Amino acid sequence: MKMPNKVTPYKESSIAKFPVILELLEKKNMTPSELFSKVRKNKIQSIDEFVEIIDCLYAMHKIEIDGVLLLASSRKWSEI
Repeated sequence: MKMPNKVTPYKESSIAKFPVILELLEKKNMTPSELFSKVRKNKIQSIDEFVEIIDCLYAMHKIEIDGVLLLASSRKWSEI
């Protein structure tokens, strides 16, 4: 995962791409392949980076997995 530091600016870090994925999932639930096809054109080039971002968002309870669909989490921090 690319973390912002002296060499990697925030814009190129994986953290900067969290909002891109969350905004898409807030509009519509998608399968991982659908989501990757939407973001790979100009935001996330590699499947490795995509999986790392999805993993982090899931660990932070920002997204949920319902069968084969990814969806934005509606849970609040107090519910975790």
